[in-house]
Amino acid sequence: MDFWSRLLAHTPLSSASSRKDFAKDPARRLHRFEKEYSQLLQTWRNSSNLAHDEEAAEHIEIRLQELTSLLSDESRRPLPHPCISFAAAKQVYIPVAKIATSSFSEWIIKEAVLFFATLIESEEEAFVENDNFSASLTNLLVRITGANSIRLGADTEARVVELAFNITTKIRLDPNILPAWFKSQQNGPQEERQLGDHEKFTGRTQKQDFPLFYLLMDYIHHDGKVGDFARTGLLYIIEAASSSVPLEQWIVESDLSTLMATGLGALYSQLSRKLVIDHLPGELPPILAFSDYQHPKSNYEVTSSCSFEFQSHLDTFLSHLLFWQDVLNHCKSVEVKSTLLEHFQVIFLQQLLYPSLLESSDIDGGSSVAVLTYLRRILESVDHPDMINLILHYLLALPDIVASVPSNSGDVVSAARKRKSLDLATMMASKGEAAADPLLFNLVDLILACLRSQSQQTIYVTLQLVSVILKRHHRYAVITLLYTESVLGASSFRSTGAHQQEVEYIMSLAGTIGGQDNFDEIYDNVLKDTLVRLENHPCSIKLVTPKTSTNNHKLPAIPDSLPGAPRDVRSHTLHPDDPLLNIVLDQLQTFFLNPVETNLSLTEAIFDLAVCGFMHLEGWFLRSPQNYVYEETDEPPLPEPPLDPESLEYTEYKQTQSMQECRRRPKWTQSNLPRLLRLLQTLSGEVAAYREMIPRFDDLLQQRREAFQIADSAMPAPPPRTKTPGFSQSPAKSSTPAIDRTVVEERRNPSRERPSGLEGFAQRILSELGTPSRSGSPRGRKELNRSSSDRSTPVAFSSRDRDGGVSYDTPLRGPGGLGRSYSPVGAASVSVSWDGRGGDAVANQAKAFQAIDQSILARRVKLPAVKVLEGSAQVEPIPLRFDKQPPADIAADGDETNSRPERAAGGDDGQSESVAQSEDGKTDVSLEEKTVSVSHVLTNVIILQSFLFELASLVQVRAGLFDEVRYT
Repeated sequence: MDFWSRLLAHTPLSSASSRKDFAKDPARRLHRFEKEYSQLLQTWRNSSNLAHDEEAAEHIEIRLQELTSLLSDESRRPLPHPCISFAAAKQVYIPVAKIATSSFSEWIIKEAVLFFATLIESEEEAFVENDNFSASLTNLLVRITGANSIRLGADTEARVVELAFNITTKIRLDPNILPAWFKSQQNGPQEERQLGDHEKFTGRTQKQDFPLFYLLMDYIHHDGKVGDFARTGLLYIIEAASSSVPLEQWIVESDLSTLMATGLGALYSQLSRKLVIDHLPGELPPILAFSDYQHPKSNYEVTSSCSFEFQSHLDTFLSHLLFWQDVLNHCKSVEVKSTLLEHFQVIFLQQLLYPSLLESSDIDGGSSVAVLTYLRRILESVDHPDMINLILHYLLALPDIVASVPSNSGDVVSAARKRKSLDLATMMASKGEAAADPLLFNLVDLILACLRSQSQQTIYVTLQLVSVILKRHHRYAVITLLYTESVLGASSFRSTGAHQQEVEYIMSLAGTIGGQDNFDEIYDNVLKDTLVRLENHPCSIKLVTPKTSTNNHKLPAIPDSLPGAPRDVRSHTLHPDDPLLNIVLDQLQTFFLNPVETNLSLTEAIFDLAVCGFMHLEGWFLRSPQNYVYEETDEPPLPEPPLDPESLEYTEYKQTQSMQECRRRPKWTQSNLPRLLRLLQTLSGEVAAYREMIPRFDDLLQQRREAFQIADSAMPAPPPRTKTPGFSQSPAKSSTPAIDRTVVEERRNPSRERPSGLEGFAQRILSELGTPSRSGSPRGRKELNRSSSDRSTPVAFSSRDRDGGVSYDTPLRGPGGLGRSYSPVGAASVSVSWDGRGGDAVANQAKAFQAIDQSILARRVKLPAVKVLEGSAQVEPIPLRFDKQPPADIAADGDETNSRPERAAGGDDGQSESVAQSEDGKTDVSLEEKTVSVSHVLTNVIILQSFLFELASLVQVRAGLFDEVRYT
């Protein structure tokens, strides 16, 4: 039968050659196209209902596939293209759209969408400019995505939105295409009066003007490529409004701004009202695993930040917030932008965000933690100046400045925007609800109140928010959050001698903690990290940008289009009585009892207070030059040489004399030190007190440091056994020979897979580290009797990932480094027999010492009383006991008096009642001070040491980068 059909059709018998000849012959292609189209129409007309006629639906699907294939193949071949011309002349797309809309078959709809996409991609016959083509395609898209249509699959839905996106791409490239898809039908006066206020506000009657616009609006909240196509297509349409006044007016009067604001509010309302910050058990950061960290409890009301559902909702909300930013970036119309921002403020800020901040509390299960975290993520994600100005201007209750906004589109669009504003005000007034006013309680009040909270989670998420404001939006903090003073003249700068003295002082505080690492290279890395942070601060561009010409071109101003934005930051300093500073320093007083995450956020906030190049350190961080007092010397001043006061030699002599005066070091007195330096000195004294209290403090501290290094280097594949740059591997510093680290890893984890959880991993490291400074024999124990010069060696770790802060979505790193590899020689070698003699005895002895160290690490200690002005503290040491029984006055790990999670983690409940005997034998009730484990103290000591060297690097780098030191 096939033979006779080919013979009648005058086609050759060879199928392969016939297909090639058919593809090359335009006339035969057209004949094939007409035949397929005719069969399509015949099948459609002969079927009474495609939705119930499966055979006809399948036949139509095949015919559509053939038509699309012919068009696609022809568009890639040389001219002529008769099939495409035939489709344009006969308006083939009209019946194709009707067939698809009436079929209720996803397969036919999918093929019809591909057919239209092929016509558009051919870029011939001006399909996208044709009114009939646009009407057919618009009707198809509206019908198949409407409420009464069938539910489309993900792939078909993606193809539909991609087709709409391709049309907007054509409009963006050629604005002349717009009239075919956008037909504004303004309501007459009579129709306008018949519409209700709500209908006029929502723009319900305007969907028929631009259906493609609303189709994309329906998909902007979707994930994946569907949402990406929809959001980008909508951006292209908004961008096209700059070249079309009718479209600009239509967008202003449409419900775009209302839908976007209410959509953002709906996504914000889906976020949990109560939140606790936590980490998955298998992903607990090492720095928390080596502390008294306790997983907070969550329930049906309180959501954990590490839950998948919460992360998904937060990501969706932030993605839509970034879409707002993209819209404002692409929008070149001032009126459209003003309308969007106005709705953003009224519907989202005033009705949702600010009330949630106002109603938050830290005693109801984490509502303050939730809203402060959301606000921080908003300020981290958004960088459009108008959005930032709108958010912080409102929440910080900055004064409003009424100013006219220039328009580039004439009176018509301006009048439309005014009508839209009145409609918005009318709608808000109709609700009859009195909006809360930030003038009574603004964001500064909330921050200061939350920093005084009894909840540690509330404190450290508030500190994270403060850090974000200081780092990214410092000019708003200067006039609201901080109590600042202006700085005039170079006389307020510190002198050279005072600068050197203060850097050495901070270095000496860190050096008293001690250590055995290669600190020169580590501190050099800290300096580099600090330099990057200072240069990247938004206020630093005017200070670090070089002058490109003698004309000193004006630096670009921040392009704020809204009135009321703060002025550029000028030279200032922090007042010593600043409430924020003193609350932060109050938290610093209990540093060793604080949770680790609180201390990381605390040190982050202090560092960020001093990052801005216009923020002078003198007075609140370093000593004020007005308080310098110099030692009196018995040596008489040198007589001035007999020079002419007007001569150059006399001028040089005076400059040299002034330089010598600046090199003098002021007298170091405790009364002239700022509170921050005094607290750092107190903390260093507490470390010295812990060294006297805790047996083997230096050994355990070095062991903890090496544990962090192992934890950091255990994640990637084991490096080859080579000397690690920047790490001291001198045999003189270890009593045991170096061994291959792979042996230790195989002994610790034979499968050499990633550990399932860092909590168990931390305990395993602690048990395997043993005592790094002990020899094989217990009688050959080698104590670390370091000299004072050894303890003054710079001891630092690389700076933490400060940009991420302490966040549930940014893994906490140990202070051990930013990905640099370490070779913990001697850290775990005691668990392996190295000479083959007496291996069992050595292993048993090592286990005994490990048990003793574990007992010490688990014991509870309180904050030692340190009197800095009177020298070192007098404290009672913890006795070294071998019977595994803790002293009576030291609670062992697991003791019921310290078993509550918040107490073990340095949490909210800092005191507990206990019965004590007074001197006269009577029983009374007293308050027991909060205690933490020795292990927790060691981790905080390492954090303190890293923080001290970050402060030293900050003072050192600022001096050279901002010219803050006075030499004459």
